[in-house]
Amino acid sequence: MLIGLAGVWAGTINAVVGSGTLVTFPVLVALGYPPVTATTSNAIGLAPGTVTGAYGYRHELAGLWPRVARYAVASFLGAIGGTILLLSLPKDAFEAIVPVLVGLAVVLVIVQPKVGGWVTKRREANGTPQSHGGPLLLFLIFLIGIYGGYFTAAQGVMLVAVMGMLLSDTLQQLNGIKNVLSAVVNLVAGTIYAFTAPVDWAVVGLLALGSTLGGLLGAKIGRKLSPTVLRALIVVVGVAAVIQLILR
Repeated sequence: MLIGLAGVWAGTINAVVGSGTLVTFPVLVALGYPPVTATTSNAIGLAPGTVTGAYGYRHELAGLWPRVARYAVASFLGAIGGTILLLSLPKDAFEAIVPVLVGLAVVLVIVQPKVGGWVTKRREANGTPQSHGGPLLLFLIFLIGIYGGYFTAAQGVMLVAVMGMLLSDTLQQLNGIKNVLSAVVNLVAGTIYAFTAPVDWAVVGLLALGSTLGGLLGAKIGRKLSPTVLRALIVVVGVAAVIQLILR
């Protein structure tokens, strides 16, 4: 029950602001699942939620699909690289890196409003940026795909930040693109993990059901709900996760 509710919450947050993994990952670790199993099961279980979240933003993506397809290729390749890293690095190395990654994700969530304000000022000062972002954006999306394939927390925040600096699309359009790219990463990583990594399929099922509903809810309320309260809760959960992982 708790895992399913966490999936709903994570799916909603992923569609609205990203970082839903900061909800589900600590819950799974707190329930006794090993970090690697929690990560792989989480990636597969949250994938349906990212798909429904992307579908919910389909109207914002009208006319953008040729560009989104190019970005998706970069995410696809990056996700493969990230899963290779997760499966290649020793288990102890992953467990040592996870607190750092969660801490980084929490910091990104905290600074997101300031990044958004800086982006807005930059646009006003410099005019309309290049519409497609160029090779630099593709490279950054590829790097974020690697991170997302390795550990999904806050990849959405990262994507919105870099796209906001290099694209002139509205925030809602960027959020729609973010949902599509996150869906690509989660689907690629989830598919690879399903065949090559330790996975708890009961957890996957509960997360999949919850995140599917959450993705639909998040897309529906995304333009109306302020992310402030959600961000604060994510920070609290993320800090608790860092403390817990360090003490393990």
